[in-house]
Amino acid sequence: MADPLPRCRLASWGEVDAWAETLSGKIRRRHRTYDTLVGLTRGGWVPARLLSDRLGVKRIVSLRAQHWGVTATPSGSAEITEELSGPVANERVLVVDDITDTGESLRLATDHVRAQGPAQLDSAAFLHIGHSGFRPDFYAERIPKRSWVWVIFPWNYWEDLRTLAARAAESDPRLAKVVERLREGTGVRFPRADVARALAEFSR
Repeated sequence: MADPLPRCRLASWGEVDAWAETLSGKIRRRHRTYDTLVGLTRGGWVPARLLSDRLGVKRIVSLRAQHWGVTATPSGSAEITEELSGPVANERVLVVDDITDTGESLRLATDHVRAQGPAQLDSAAFLHIGHSGFRPDFYAERIPKRSWVWVIFPWNYWEDLRTLAARAAESDPRLAKVVERLREGTGVRFPRADVARALAEFSR
């Protein structure tokens, strides 16, 4: 029997823009300013760029804290797989990710950046899940543990859909059945054409 699919939330670009606005507002109200933003690859790239625009921070460097585990599971581990792309010593730094699910990636990244000797260090995420083991200094929205869902951001729509569709196809690979199981399992009505494309790309 195929593994159950997680309940999902399909985030829109409108929500992304609202989260960026809310998050930057919270940071400004605390009178925090930064020289450099660290965007965690890959989920933190877009949030970091949106915050850089709103906060007037021109310098963004990247750091890859890769999360090991299957898409749409609320547990796993992480490790640094690519070092900081630029120095941050004596800088005022904000480490940015899209979501703290387990919180492992952002915690690991923040610890790594701290070891590089910044003058000031904060962390931020668009979404903070209540069961996360790490709470960022700033976040736009908190999702209670009892309301946990797998959030599908616009920048990882196809990646997540490929994984979810492949799991849905384990019990019956016919397209109509996959579309139906995705709708019933995730609660999201993925377009039939998107599911067909995701299955074709996954099988390559």
